Amino acid sequence: MPNDIALSMRNISKSFPGVRALHNVDFTLYKGEIHALMGENGAGKSTLIKVLTGVHPKDSGQITIDGSTKEVNIKSPQDAQNSGISTVYQEITLCPNLTVAENMYIGRGNYQFVHWKKMREQTTELLEKLSIPARATQQLATCSLAVQQMVAIARAVDMDCKVLILDEPTSSLDEREVEKLFSLMRELKSRGVGIIFITHFLEQVYEVCDRITVLRNGELVGAYDVKDLPRVQLISKMMGKELDDISHMHNTGTQAARANSVPVFEAIGLSSTAATKAFDFKIDQGEVNGFTGLLGSGRSECVRAIFGADKATGGKVFVNGKPAKIAKPKDAMKLGIGYLPEDRKQDGIVDDLSVRENIILALQVLRGFFRPFSRAEAEKFTDEYIKLLGIKTASTDTPIRSLSGGNQQKAILARWLLTKPQYLILDEPTRGIDVGTKVEIQKLVLKLAEEGVSVTFISSEIEEMLRTCSRLIVMRDREIIGELTQNDMTQAKIMRTIAGEAAQNG
Repeated sequence: MPNDIALSMRNISKSFPGVRALHNVDFTLYKGEIHALMGENGAGKSTLIKVLTGVHPKDSGQITIDGSTKEVNIKSPQDAQNSGISTVYQEITLCPNLTVAENMYIGRGNYQFVHWKKMREQTTELLEKLSIPARATQQLATCSLAVQQMVAIARAVDMDCKVLILDEPTSSLDEREVEKLFSLMRELKSRGVGIIFITHFLEQVYEVCDRITVLRNGELVGAYDVKDLPRVQLISKMMGKELDDISHMHNTGTQAARANSVPVFEAIGLSSTAATKAFDFKIDQGEVNGFTGLLGSGRSECVRAIFGADKATGGKVFVNGKPAKIAKPKDAMKLGIGYLPEDRKQDGIVDDLSVRENIILALQVLRGFFRPFSRAEAEKFTDEYIKLLGIKTASTDTPIRSLSGGNQQKAILARWLLTKPQYLILDEPTRGIDVGTKVEIQKLVLKLAEEGVSVTFISSEIEEMLRTCSRLIVMRDREIIGELTQNDMTQAKIMRTIAGEAAQNG
C-alpha cells in the first residue's frame, strides 16, 4: 500500500569518471520496518545512501517520500533533513565537549535567545521516552559510544525524521551496547519510523531486521524478507556465486610446508585494540594460507595484530618456535615479517616520494635512517625489482602517485621482497588492478612458497584464495569460526562455513 511506504527510490543511476556506481537501482522502505542494505565492497551501498542524503546528485531516477507520488529533489544534506531523512554514521558527528541537551538542539532554528531550561526539560522528556540512559546536563564525552549513538538517533527522531539511516552504528560497540541500540531501534520501529540498517555483521541482520536489499556491482540483486532468505543464500547473492556454480580450482603450487616442522609464526590467544576476539594462528615454512570471510569479518584486523600494526592486548607469539614480542611493525620487520596492507593509498605508498624511495623504504627502516643507502645502491635494488616484477615507470625518480594502481601495488611488493622476508602477509594484493597483473601476483605467491617463504594471502575473490592457498581460516563477526584444508576447500564449503551452516555435499 502506498500509505505504508516511507521511502521509494526508482531507477537510480550514478556514474563517476570511468566508473558506473549505480545502474537502475530500486529501493523501497516501509514505515515501521528495519531494512538491511547489504553488499560487498564496491556494491554501491554508500553511493545509494549518498544520493539519498544529497551528498551526490543522481544522474537519473526518482525519489519519493511518505507514500507521495510527488518526486523530491534532494540537492544537499540539508534538503534530505528537511525531507525527513536523517543519517547516523559510525563516527559520531556530534560535539563531545557540549552537553547532551546542547547536542540535541545545536544548529536547529535561529534563536536570538536560548531557552536553556526548556531545552533541558524537553531533552529529559525525550531521553525518558526512548529509554536512553543519559542526563540532559551530562557532557556527551562522558557517555559511552552506544549512548552517544543513541543521542544522535534521538536528535534525528526529535527532528521528525521519517527515514533513519544507520551506517555501521555497531562496529565499535560491545555486545551489551549493541543490545541497547537494538532496543532503541525496535522502539522507533514501533513508532512507525523506517530504518535503513547498513552493517557487515550477519548475526545482527538476522536478529533485528525485517527485510534485506542486496546490491552487487552497482545493480539490484533483489529485496527479500529475512525469514525467506537463509544466510548461505544471502552470502551467495552478495558474492554472485550460486551454490552449484563451483569452480574446481586447486592450489597448483608445490608447498614446502612440512607437517612436523616448527611453525615459522605462531600466535596463541592473540587479541588487539581493533576488537578482534582472541585467536590462535600458525603458519609453516613455505605454506600459503589465508583468512576468508565477508568484508568486515575481521580478516584485516587479524593480520594487523600479527604485524603489530594494531597494538596487541593479549596473547603469546612465537617465531621459529621461540617466544617473541611484537609491539610495533618494526619489531615484526626485524623478525623477518613483511606486510602489504589492504589500503595501499593510505597505508602503503608514500605518494610524495619516488618509486625508488618507496621501494627501499622498508630496508632503510631496518638499516636505520642514520645509515642511508648510497644512490648507486638504491638504484641497484630498485632496478632489480622493477625488472623482476615488470613495474612500468618512466624512471626510478618518477613520483609513485603517477603510476597505475597495479604498478603501485608491485612497488609495495618490491619493498617487502627486498627485505628477504621469511613470512609475507598480503592483504588484498590484487584489489583494483587488471587481470594480467592479478595473475602475475598469484604466480609470484606460489613461486615464493616454492622457495620456502610463508605467505598469508587475503582476497575478497574466492577463486584467488582457492588458487593460491592450501589452508583457509574462515571468519565471521571478527571471530574465527572454522578452518578448511586443501582437500575440502570449495566455494560451497566456504560460503556455508561463513553462514554458520554445516557443510553438506561439499
